[in-house]
Amino acid sequence: MRALFGPAGNSESFSKVHKSSLAAPAWIAGLGLECYEYQCGKGVHVGEETARKLGEKARQAGVILSLHAPYFINLANPERESVKKTIGYITAACQAADWMGAGRVVIHSGALMKRSRREALDIAKRVLPQVLSACEDGGYGHIALCPETMGKINQLGDLDEVLELCTLDERLVPCIDFGHLYARSLGELEGTEACVRMLDRVEQMLGRERAARFHSHFSRIEFTPGGGEKRHRTFADHGGFGPDWEPLAREVARRGWGPTFICESAGTQGEDAVAMQQCYRQALGSMPPEHQ
Repeated sequence: MRALFGPAGNSESFSKVHKSSLAAPAWIAGLGLECYEYQCGKGVHVGEETARKLGEKARQAGVILSLHAPYFINLANPERESVKKTIGYITAACQAADWMGAGRVVIHSGALMKRSRREALDIAKRVLPQVLSACEDGGYGHIALCPETMGKINQLGDLDEVLELCTLDERLVPCIDFGHLYARSLGELEGTEACVRMLDRVEQMLGRERAARFHSHFSRIEFTPGGGEKRHRTFADHGGFGPDWEPLAREVARRGWGPTFICESAGTQGEDAVAMQQCYRQALGSMPPEHQ
């Protein structure tokens, strides 16, 4: 079992040459990468014809697709109209994912909205089964939903909260954004010890088989002491932005796990995904044969 790597959306270097995301799968495969996360953060605006064409081109290139649902999803708001909108956003994302053959849809967990973390999480645990039921009714039960760990301190979505959500149903796969966790911990979740602790926690909550195939976002993040995440950075940016990728690459290789890593660097996500893949493969090459 090996980890897979790819970009979230299109690198600036891609957009300078290509006008359409339909060219992305071949471009990604040309870099030696294996996956691509299509971005619908500002709304699901892709049509059926385009989505199906993208899916076909991805299959031809051997690129695995996932899709990021709209950012404004809030599982932690119990108001009827908000729940209705959240279900609509997620089912629309699943429909687009289904058209293109994407097997995973990443969803945001939500905001606290002046509630305690426990109150917000309990609301999300009541709303999420309604979302899953609507997805099942729409014919999207085969698509995994991936609640994401969030980067701002006042958002629902630390690691334990996301894992608790994922215990509700086998179709829920955690999207562990290590940059977000680094930012919301104000730089504490960094290095080998932190990576071991986080991955141990995933295995403890979900079991080894599910843990080994988690979904992930990774980038270096700039954060503020009061709020957490400020902005995404690139691997080339100077200034001590973290987290460092190498300890996580080594630990995933040591465990023999096969997660999907989507790079969210700001404009160099394709190039930085290649750097992540190369570092991981070097770590994998130093492991005993049973891990390779």
